[in-house]
Amino acid sequence: MTQLHISTAFDSGAIEVLSLADAGDIQLNIRRDNASEFAQWFHFSLQGAMGLAVTLRFLNAGACAYPKGWQGYRVVASYDRQHWFRIATEFDGTQMSAHLTPQTQCVYFAYFEPYSHERHLDLIASTAASDCVTVQHLGQTVDGRDLTLLRISDEGSATAPAQKKKIWLIARQHPGEAMAEWFVEGFLERLLDGDDPVARVLLAQCVFYVVPNMNPDGALRGNLRTNAAGANLNREWQNPSLEKSPEVFWVRQKMQETGVDLSLDAHGDEGLPYNFCVGTEGTPGYTPRREALESSFKTAWRQTCPDFQTTQGYARANPGEANMTLATNWVGQNFDCLAFTIEMPFKDNADLPDAVAGWSSERSRKLGASVLLPILAVLEQLR
Repeated sequence: MTQLHISTAFDSGAIEVLSLADAGDIQLNIRRDNASEFAQWFHFSLQGAMGLAVTLRFLNAGACAYPKGWQGYRVVASYDRQHWFRIATEFDGTQMSAHLTPQTQCVYFAYFEPYSHERHLDLIASTAASDCVTVQHLGQTVDGRDLTLLRISDEGSATAPAQKKKIWLIARQHPGEAMAEWFVEGFLERLLDGDDPVARVLLAQCVFYVVPNMNPDGALRGNLRTNAAGANLNREWQNPSLEKSPEVFWVRQKMQETGVDLSLDAHGDEGLPYNFCVGTEGTPGYTPRREALESSFKTAWRQTCPDFQTTQGYARANPGEANMTLATNWVGQNFDCLAFTIEMPFKDNADLPDAVAGWSSERSRKLGASVLLPILAVLEQLR
């Protein structure tokens, strides 16, 4: 009989193996981020279990950062790291158990379909082939990796550069929220499609600033929520530092240089099985103009994309009580602009469920492509 082996020796690999003696009772702990207490992300391979009825028991699931995230959740698995599917999973409030009889000698498991650093580099390289794209190096991360910005616009359009709307999209402040970069990939693919009339109009009238991965260090390390220094980047926007949160420092500095008319910050939510967005209603500078813009944007998105909804989401912040360390609140307040945090599920979209894949990379890509329509809908209202 082939000996069982679990590996995390790859990009975003993370798990702690407690017992691997019996395929019917593989005991695991979900590993904490490298420099913080957050624990929720996992990604590992299992070798040697073909044909065996495997049970994976995550013993500390109830003590993770978001235990409610396991309710109704199903682990994702893949044989080829290209095609991922959901497997039977249950959570008893303390432990989470997942079950599969592998069809090959090697199977991968993850919290959500990973977006690898190699694919991130491929995305930048393929996007850079467009005449509309300039690749800009903003600075280095804690671990010394590149923080890359894509500047995208049709420079030959009749609209003067000073009159173009400045549209920002950032993703993966929380590195384990891999659906956010899948969202960016779908967004870029449509934006750079020369046969798409929506994209052509937007490129003529806007300059897009896109940061596909705000936290490459955390992504490679297999962190859920923090960078290499243990900083939660989406709590660093009031006072970032080059030592602790250079990723936010560089992006914020660039925003101050360019200005912002619309900002989108792509995320994933552990608990809610819906796609929704969160605005800036709790910020001190919130105005009826911004409220009307938010309403117009959400209405246009809901009407053109059934995967997006406005009924379910976070509780509305009270006036003046916004957390100003969050990107969306800081940007909306400082630029008096339309700003949203976009949330996608780790589970599934309860309104349009998929029994095989749940919420997936492809659904995230499609949602990213769909957001061009509400941007177009509010374009003339932005300033």
